Order: sequence, then structure tokens, then C-alpha cells
Amino acid sequence: MSAGWIVLVVLVVAACLAVGWLLAKRPLEVFAWGTRQALVRAGLKKVVVEAPVGPQTVFVGGSGPVLVLLHGAGHQAGTWARVARPLVKRFTLVVPDLAGHAGSAPATGPIQVGDVYAALEAVVAAKAGGRTVTVVGNSMGAWMAMVLAARHPEWVEKVVAVNGGALLGASPGVNLLPRTREEARLSMAQLRDPGSPPIPDNVLDDLVRQVGTSPLARIAAGAASMGSWMMSEDQLRGLKVPVRLVWGVSDQLMTLDYARKMQALLPDAELIPVDRCGHIPQQEAPERFEAALSKALG
Repeated sequence: MSAGWIVLVVLVVAACLAVGWLLAKRPLEVFAWGTRQALVRAGLKKVVVEAPVGPQTVFVGGSGPVLVLLHGAGHQAGTWARVARPLVKRFTLVVPDLAGHAGSAPATGPIQVGDVYAALEAVVAAKAGGRTVTVVGNSMGAWMAMVLAARHPEWVEKVVAVNGGALLGASPGVNLLPRTREEARLSMAQLRDPGSPPIPDNVLDDLVRQVGTSPLARIAAGAASMGSWMMSEDQLRGLKVPVRLVWGVSDQLMTLDYARKMQALLPDAELIPVDRCGHIPQQEAPERFEAALSKALG
């Protein structure tokens, strides 16, 4: 075997070992990279939007009415990867990393809810092209979607809130910052349906490893300002924009009772349950979520 072939074999073996190590020790990073690549393969282009808090990463693509997809706290734009391909055939998709998450500033320090909202305003103003938008938000993304609709009803045609909202009422019994594998296992069980596949141990370990520097921890560090961004019951009653509540019924963080309370307060609301899934239905049950979302979008 020539020296060139030996070098090539060594490089291939080294690359395989590196990939194996990443899959075993950093599975969440591999997953995030894969989902973001899936957005690109679906036809979305990664662009940068300037915002008061710094540059924001946004995936944009498709044609038709504008559909803004907002992920939850601790996640990133790739959370929508499994539903982006069918949606991009019907809509112009605008899918940002919320401020302080993944590719969007700020990269360090506490994440203030006001900064997340200001960055969202900048993204919609820059990428909606002056058209009204439908905003689909999961968890914290639903919260921000409802605040945007309240402050800019002329921008927003409809809100689809997915296991989240702007009303106080999340369950305090779910630990979103686990410190051990068993704590992480319990947290994931509370956020998912009992019939869903269990989370592997190496993924739980990676979740625990990231806890201290995660966006969730940085949001917790800026929690003092959260209350001023919640909406009162009177504010919800006065919301002029239609809201559709697409809800994974197994979620123990934002329960079905929370959704029913919002439905009772909102002047134009419909609750669309999604059975056998929890807090992030677009990942846990994408086919059923897609059907529910199609109903919500009308």
C-alpha cells in the first residue's frame, strides 16, 4: 500500500472516530446541526437580520402568505425541520433563532424577554415585506407571538399557539434545568407522552452537561423582567387577532387546562388537541401536528 493510501485510510478512520465520539458524547449538537441542515435542504436560506440586541439568524424560503415559526426556550430554528418541507410549498417561511439562541445574539449573559421580543419585531419588520403574517409559536415562541399580536394587530393575521402562551400558569413541578441523568429523565417524561420512545442515556447526559450555559439557564438569569411581559386576563380578552391553540395533550408543563383557560378568555379562539404527544409536538409527532396545524391555518 502506498504512503498516499495509508494517509487516506488514517484520515478516514480518524473521521469515523470523531463522528462516533460526537454521536456518543455530543448528540444534541449533532441533532441541532442536522435539523438546521434539513431546513436548508427544504429550500430555506440562512440570512442575518440586524436587531437592537445584535444580529439575528433567520431561515427564509418559499412563496405565498408569510408564516413565521417561533421555537421555544432552549431550542433553535431547526425544531421545525420535520414540518418545514410541506409548509414551504404553501407559504413564505420565516424561521428565526430567537435572541440568545443558536446563531442569534446575544451570545453570552442573561437573556432578557424584552430583547427576545425586540429581536422578533425586527425580524418580522425586515422579512414580512409589509404583508400581514401568521405566527406559529411553540412554548416561549407562543408567548412572543401573542405579545406581537397585542402590540401590532395590524401586522398579525392569526396566532397559532403550540403548548404555550402569554398567561401565567406553567406548572412549577417540571424541572427544566436538571442536574443529574435521573432528573433529566423525569423532566423529559413530563414533557413527552408515555408512549413515545425513551430518551437515550447519552442524550440525557448531554442535556445535563449543557445546563449551566444553556439558553434556558440564561433566561432564568434574566427572569426578574419576565412578569412585565405576561398578559393579564383583561389583555387576553381584548386581543383582536384570532388564536388557534394546538396542544399536545400529554404536556405536564403547559397543561391542557392552561389551554382551556386561555380559550375561555380569548374572544376568537379554538382548541385543537394533539393526542399522544407532549410539549413539542412538531418534533414528537410531526405527522399529527401537521394535520392539526393545517386545521388551525384553515
